[in-house]
Amino acid sequence: MRQIGNANTHVTTKPPVILAGGGFCHGQHFAVDRERNYPLPNLFVSMLQPRGLEADKFATSTGTMRGLDSV
Repeated sequence: MRQIGNANTHVTTKPPVILAGGGFCHGQHFAVDRERNYPLPNLFVSMLQPRGLEADKFATSTGTMRGLDSV
């Protein structure tokens, strides 16, 4: 059984993320490589840029997420 996190130690590594709304193409499952994963802040940069916010970095981001298309 895969453990999502440990509430007793507040472990937050590799959480599942659901993105709904916001003008993105939905109805798909987007899986990334477990070993060479994107940092979660890359999702935030990918959400800010289509809205006209000139954000190249957010926290520990390394860029944007490929494959996350806007409608």
